[in-house]
Amino acid sequence: MSRWAGASTATAKPHVPVPFAWDMQVPIANREAFVDWAVKNRGEDREFLTQRWNRMYAMSRNRDLTDDYNKRAFLLTPREDFCRPVNRARAYESAFLDIGFGVTISGPHAVGRMTQSLNVQHGEKVLEIGTGSGYQSAFLAHLTDKCYSIEIIKPLAERTRGVYDELIADGYSEFKAITTKQADGYYGWEEYAPFDKIVVTCGVDHIPPPLLKQLRPNGIIVIPIGPPGAQRVLKVVKRQAADGTITVARSDIFGKIVPFVPFTKLVDGQIKGAHNGDAKDMK
Repeated sequence: MSRWAGASTATAKPHVPVPFAWDMQVPIANREAFVDWAVKNRGEDREFLTQRWNRMYAMSRNRDLTDDYNKRAFLLTPREDFCRPVNRARAYESAFLDIGFGVTISGPHAVGRMTQSLNVQHGEKVLEIGTGSGYQSAFLAHLTDKCYSIEIIKPLAERTRGVYDELIADGYSEFKAITTKQADGYYGWEEYAPFDKIVVTCGVDHIPPPLLKQLRPNGIIVIPIGPPGAQRVLKVVKRQAADGTITVARSDIFGKIVPFVPFTKLVDGQIKGAHNGDAKDMK
């Protein structure tokens, strides 16, 4: 069954037999045990579940997922429901996939390593910049119950909100934890700040000052930094000394260039250009 936004849900009934719970005992170590459990408890397709476990195993061997909490979250997230119907069969390939509007759903290895690097704990408040397909926040919703996501492209934001709402109606109650809005994510979401963790899924040449300001001391931002098409994904830890002085520690989580779509900006309500070079304007 496809739950892509726009599909009729007027006569649909929730198909998830057992609602999500934080203490769910999800079999991780064995593929057959996981698939059998998920068919019974989540009502999902056996073929996709097999592909999902296989990808999780490959990600674990590649050190993109390193702890059971994140592996469990990956296994509980139906990535196929966040791909365009034309790409649904390719959901668990390692590639980035087109979702329209000139943007992509990031490959599972990239999403896994970026999410693992955030070290999200249950109850932490997490902000995502660039909702896109919705997959990243869906992953996060299995790690914490406080997810906030901003998308700049209005029709994409509306479509993805529809995907979440259809999945919630289908029984994925955990996605009620995701709060979304359409806006320019460069300026964060002051209403819900401060955040414990922030993940940015578009590339820019500097750390946006508003995001750093809205991050709690000892909080983490994972963000692609660099010139267009040649970003390195950095883990940025914000430190605050006793005298209030702020410092940041940066580390490259991939050790190589990983190209991302540009961090675009809104000008008079229209998407025009990107935020590269905007740091000087915030001083």
